[in-house]
Amino acid sequence: MTQPSLDLDAALRTLVDLSATHDRVVVGLTGPPATGKSTAADLLERGCRERGLRTVVVPMDGFHLAQAVLDERGLGPVKGAPHTFDADGYLTLLQRIRRDHDRTVWAPAFDRSLEEPIAGSIAVAPDTQVVLTEGNYLLLDESPWRELPGLLDSVWYVDTPDPLRQDRLIQRHRRYGRSRAEAAERALGTDERNAELVRSTRHRAGAILLLP
Repeated sequence: MTQPSLDLDAALRTLVDLSATHDRVVVGLTGPPATGKSTAADLLERGCRERGLRTVVVPMDGFHLAQAVLDERGLGPVKGAPHTFDADGYLTLLQRIRRDHDRTVWAPAFDRSLEEPIAGSIAVAPDTQVVLTEGNYLLLDESPWRELPGLLDSVWYVDTPDPLRQDRLIQRHRRYGRSRAEAAERALGTDERNAELVRSTRHRAGAILLLP
């Protein structure tokens, strides 16, 4: 079956339509590193708010293991791989977001300048109508990741040509202190291996989200 493609306007219409029949809509955005997931989430959040929908973005990156933990376990060089996240914690958060509409649910953020998760940073208030959650491994067919789609109303794959995506990734690494050689090595090494894994999940997405 061919997956539908959505531009931002169509994605916004879908969120508005879902919100008319759901107490709370929870939609995932996935794709390889630097494909534009955070940008898409921010644009959709702004569009939903302009349409009167109380909307929050919850990133999977808030569940990165702390750098000290990664270093202690020798996982620093592969930071960003599936086993460097608290996947069970992320799953539990989404379960609470789906279930607990009578209280505020607090979610962690990720500070790229520190390369660390920051607990209790994002409030999902009882009146939140739309939750957008974005991350690499929302469609990964491994435990416990494979349980995530069952908690989401839909998962959209953000598609971006690899040369553009890789260039963005190199520039991101440089902004946070890596040399050009270090940035390219990381982007085309560990990050690219993660990207290949994420690309293998593309066929499971409910739609392909195209950014302008």
